Amino acid sequence: MTSRNEGITLPAMAIPLAQLGKAVSNPRGLARRAIQNSDWLGAIIQGLESDTARTKYGCAKALRVIGEECPGLLYPRFDFFVSLLDSTNRILQWEALFVLSHLVRVDTEDRFDRIFEKYFSPIPGPVMITAANAIRGGAAIAKAKPAMADRIAKVILNVEKARYQTPECRNVAIGHAIVALGDFLELPANPSPVLRFVERQLKNSRPPTRKKAEQFLKRVQRRAKDAAS
Repeated sequence: MTSRNEGITLPAMAIPLAQLGKAVSNPRGLARRAIQNSDWLGAIIQGLESDTARTKYGCAKALRVIGEECPGLLYPRFDFFVSLLDSTNRILQWEALFVLSHLVRVDTEDRFDRIFEKYFSPIPGPVMITAANAIRGGAAIAKAKPAMADRIAKVILNVEKARYQTPECRNVAIGHAIVALGDFLELPANPSPVLRFVERQLKNSRPPTRKKAEQFLKRVQRRAKDAAS
């Protein structure tokens, strides 16, 4: 017997639903069970189909933990997580963005290269939270695939012209971009566009975003000073 989620055929659940329902209260503990027992992994993925929000989102959180701690376990299901980017459920979209950013660490088949545009497509809008999660994932992906750093930085910079629900949403997303770009600033061959972008944010109308820009540039100055000494 099989089940379907977003067009992907899944194996039947080997762990009783009632048992899974109890385990989701501790997503990290549930993730550890799945790392040790593949039956639990199948149950967690099936749990994403649950009509019970507690089960659905507990399973989603557990998959994020597995992606962080044992990405190789989820890598064979790479295409399944790609399919979740098209889910009508935004929370599942967000969790898929996080999981995929971890799977890149073990992407020996360069699968991410084929979904680059799809992964970063939320950045121009219209949903700020989805864009912010793609931006955050971009930093992790750049560190896992340094050859992509310039390309990732360029696509993140599109946030400056993005259209979200409000202009303030864009300013929030810009703040996420500053933090993400700071996480891999040493990787792009040409960091100048990033530095100019951050310098422009010194005049951003949102105080927390201005502060992030200030902190970013101070960090750059410290690095330059340390390198010269």
